[in-house]
Amino acid sequence: MTEPDASSLDAPEVFPPTLREVMLRPQWIGMLLLCLLVAGIFAWLGQWQLSRAIDADPPPPGATEVVRPLEEVAAPGEYLPEPLVGQRVTVEGFWMPGDFILVASRFNDDVEGYWVTGQLRVAGTDEPTSVAVALGWAPTLDEARAAAEELDRDTASPVTVPVTVTGRLISDEGPVPPPHDADPQTLTRMSPAALLGQWDDAEGVDVYRPYIASQDAPPPLEDISSPAPEAGSAVNWLNIFYAAEWAIFAGFAFYLWYRLARDAWEKEVEDLLEPEDSAGDEASAPEITPESRG
Repeated sequence: MTEPDASSLDAPEVFPPTLREVMLRPQWIGMLLLCLLVAGIFAWLGQWQLSRAIDADPPPPGATEVVRPLEEVAAPGEYLPEPLVGQRVTVEGFWMPGDFILVASRFNDDVEGYWVTGQLRVAGTDEPTSVAVALGWAPTLDEARAAAEELDRDTASPVTVPVTVTGRLISDEGPVPPPHDADPQTLTRMSPAALLGQWDDAEGVDVYRPYIASQDAPPPLEDISSPAPEAGSAVNWLNIFYAAEWAIFAGFAFYLWYRLARDAWEKEVEDLLEPEDSAGDEASAPEITPESRG
């Protein structure tokens, strides 16, 4: 009968740690506190997105139909807030001669035509300030050119006559390149930024980013069809989606801590059990003697 090895009797039995014991170690508690900080930041960002998702003070129905002075609605160089898009405004100023420019691909009641636009120099400002105005619509290019030339002649008089323009304030549509076979100066979008590049007298002038679609067109132009904007929803679903994303990121911070701690625990258990497995393999191996080799 084989006697047990004395060294094996003296060696204490080693028990692998539990996952809970690993998680309660100082380094993993520190990592958890860091994850709590990151999750708190993500939660704050989600709360901020939610606060912007719901308009607690939406404009009353029909607010865009109340005519307001332009300076109360927008300022030069600033973007037009969403609730104010389509707001009816009024402004007094002077037409700048030579700056009546055509914009193609304009539809009036589903009929394609042209807009005649002008630079209105706003009266009563400390610094020279202009706003782009779409004066009226024409069905053909020839009619639009004739109307622009007539406006140029009327404003070329030495006596500058102030005018009052009332219409809807609309956001810049953004400049786009002209069609490949068209004149390089052709405009197909109502963009004050693009018009600014073609105005003759605009150096050192503050310009409004949105434009005005005039409600009354000078003859022979036709009035621009500009119905009241539809009432928007008080809920911004895009911001709600962003808030949900931040909540997911906060949850992922905790999952990352758990996954790292579990990986460390599994590695430690594997390292502790590996010597026992190696010893078991050596004990089960057959003993090699001279007789077996013979």
